[in-house]
Amino acid sequence: MGWWGDRFDTAQQWLFESVLQPLMFSMGLASQLESGYEAAGWLLVGLLQLVLIAAVMGPLQRWRPVEAVTDRATVRTDILYTLIHRLGLFRLGLFLAVQPAMDSFFGALRVAGFSTLQLDGVWPGVTDRPWVSLLLYLMVFDFVDYWIHRGQHHFEWWWRLHSLHHAQRQMTMWSDNRNHLLDDLMRDTILVVVAQLIGVAPGQFIAIVAITQLSESFQHANLRLWFGRWGERLWISPRFHRRHHSIGVGHETERPDRVVLGGCNFGVLLPWWDMLMRTADFTQRYDPTGVRDQVEPGPDGRVRDYGRGFWSQQWRGVLRLLGRA
Repeated sequence: MGWWGDRFDTAQQWLFESVLQPLMFSMGLASQLESGYEAAGWLLVGLLQLVLIAAVMGPLQRWRPVEAVTDRATVRTDILYTLIHRLGLFRLGLFLAVQPAMDSFFGALRVAGFSTLQLDGVWPGVTDRPWVSLLLYLMVFDFVDYWIHRGQHHFEWWWRLHSLHHAQRQMTMWSDNRNHLLDDLMRDTILVVVAQLIGVAPGQFIAIVAITQLSESFQHANLRLWFGRWGERLWISPRFHRRHHSIGVGHETERPDRVVLGGCNFGVLLPWWDMLMRTADFTQRYDPTGVRDQVEPGPDGRVRDYGRGFWSQQWRGVLRLLGRA
């Protein structure tokens, strides 16, 4: 842990001093250098993730693909989403739009005498074991993420945004970040608030996000792979998550009288929450992915268009939210 931490700190310092600091001085942002140093960490993590996605997951997809990729244009759009998120552009927007209000809110709490919880201090000795502390926070965030994901599939207005993520008919290692920006804004705001409330250090938060994002990229890969009977119950595999994206399975729940929003396999890293809440589906199949109203006419007799490019997908998401698409 210490060796990797030292190497990362060295690389982060070099990236900040060589690239971001001069740029910030030239833009008159000298008062934001601390935030710039944190941004260097996010950028470095993103670059490392992109290398691993291309160098490791790419060959795996070619080795055992679930299906042939015939729509390269939609994959290129997914790559754009990945670059926006992994290179920190979305996080920069989050910082500019949300962080000032967040700082004011938690500052007011501290002035009023309310302090945030240091979760790793609840368990004696955890603070002296960085890996244990990291795993503890990772489990907490994964539990929160499970319920966020349930909400995205439960509330009609939220599903209208989140359905863009499920509208990908050609899932690949680049599909994880294919989300509406408003959907991402709500999810990330919740996670940042949780991080503040339980006292996660910035470095730990970056590590948690990096681990989660890499695992999610792997889960979305066009890869015919499962982890075996017991492995499937320890960590989410591409097969387990593809079930969540399957048409008519991953976002629908059959009731005696009708079909409602719902689905299965909502876990982000660990399948434990799905097992506890009885939403796990371990069926060993690799079905087509997408949303039913893409392939079947809806009540209005039309098949829904989710857009092809980045901006058309974002705009159509807004129209769906307003009930106009």
